[in-house]
This record gives sequence, C-alpha cells and structure tokens, in this order.
Amino acid sequence: VTQKADEKFLFVDKDFLNSPMAQADWAAKKLVWVPSEKHGFEAASVKEEHGDEVLVELADNGKKITVNKDDIQKMNPPKFSKVEDMAELTCLNEASVLHNLRERYFSGLIYTYSGLFCVVVNPYKMLPIYSEKIIEMYKGKKRHELPPHIYSITDNAYRNMMQDREDQSILCTGESGAGKTENTKKVIQYLAVVASSHKGKKDSSGELEKQLLQANPILEAFGNAKTIKNDNSSRFGKFIRINFDVTGYIVGANIETCILIYFIILDTLFTVLN
Repeated sequence: VTQKADEKFLFVDKDFLNSPMAQADWAAKKLVWVPSEKHGFEAASVKEEHGDEVLVELADNGKKITVNKDDIQKMNPPKFSKVEDMAELTCLNEASVLHNLRERYFSGLIYTYSGLFCVVVNPYKMLPIYSEKIIEMYKGKKRHELPPHIYSITDNAYRNMMQDREDQSILCTGESGAGKTENTKKVIQYLAVVASSHKGKKDSSGELEKQLLQANPILEAFGNAKTIKNDNSSRFGKFIRINFDVTGYIVGANIETCILIYFIILDTLFTVLN
C-alpha cells in the first residue's frame, strides 16, 4: 500500500526502525558522537582509549583523530532513529537531540515532541498537513495515539479546558523565523473548526477565525521588520485570548500586544555595561 502524500510528512517510515543489521553495525563499531566544526557533531567509532584521550575514526571519511574523553557523547541505538518523543531517548544529550531533529527534518517530519514540549523546525514551505482531513484525524485523540503535531497540542489544551474547567495557554516561542506566527495561525484554525462543529455555530466561528487571521497583517504592517533570516520579523509580542462558552464554542476573542522595545533597550544596556 503506497503512503498517502500528507501522511509521509507525519508518520515515520517503518523500514528505518528495528533493523538487525543497523543494530549490529552500531554495536560492533562502538559508535559515538564527537565535536565537528562543520556539522556540530559527527559519528565516529572508538578505536583506542588512553586515559583522558580517545582515538576515534570518523564514520564519514575514515579519518582518525584524538579527542578528549569529556567531549564524546553517547549515540543511541538505531531503534531510536527519528523517535517522535525525545524524552524516550536512552542517551539524552545535545548531539542526540540535534541528530534526531535533523533526521526527522530531512524526512519531512517537522514536529517532534520533547517531553511536554513540541519542537518545530521551520521547513520554509507549506506542507499538506493542515487540511480538514488532518484536523478530523486529531480531534479527540490522545497525544501518544498520533504523530507529533501542533493540532495535537491544541486539541489536548481544548479537552483539558472542557474537562477541568480551567483556562489553558499555548506558548509559541523561538527565534526570528522559527515559525511562531504560522503555528499560531494553525492553533486558531484548529480551535475554530473543533469549536464550531455544533449546528448553527459553524458560520459564526468561521467568521471569528477569519477576523483573527485578518487582524495579523494589520498588526504586522505596524510592528514587523525585515531581517536577514525573516522578511516579516515580529518586533512585538502578541497575546491572543479566545473565549468559549460553557459548551465549548467560541464566543469571542481579543489580541493584546506587548512592545519589545523595552527589552531591546535593556539588552543594549547590559551589553554596554559588560
């Protein structure tokens, strides 16, 4: 059965998992991660150990180098390749986290869980994983039942709000160009669909979603700037509050802005003082 176009950007190819050959190769070569100026870290096999120094052979070109024992980071077994939740890694270190994110990203898998968090690597292109079909797929599902997605984070927040009767917050954070604005739009899109499924409510919630999304370009026109990595970089923060009635339907929303110039001035002062 061929994998559907949208699902290949969500589900891991099972051929990469539980390969006996890859497992044997990993064990025989004693593979580890060593620092690399070009890649951050690269794979190598341990050849000799002499006190605090270790002789390793780089997996990429076979070159042998000596590194400090403290600079070596353990590599996870192949069965953890492209793992959906990095909290499950046996060896949880910087090299393994970066490798897992890189492997998933190059396979088109931009969402990865890290415990309670969802890490997103911006693909700088639109992927077919935000359709109504995908929204329906994530509705009412527990987090572990489906691959990582902003929809799963949003659905869990919505279900917790309905069950616990308490306010819920979703924080989208990251550097310029990370994808905060786009993922915020996906949160609004998902909530608008989930909270408008009741007969007679769909039109009003759909209109509210449209108004919220249309407000963004207006705010961006006043408070965004062009940077090297992002043509539409936010110079301020936005707090979007969506209000629901007791039955879980959207009844209103408002946007509050936080000007960041205060923090820029503080950062400049600290730089000068240091």
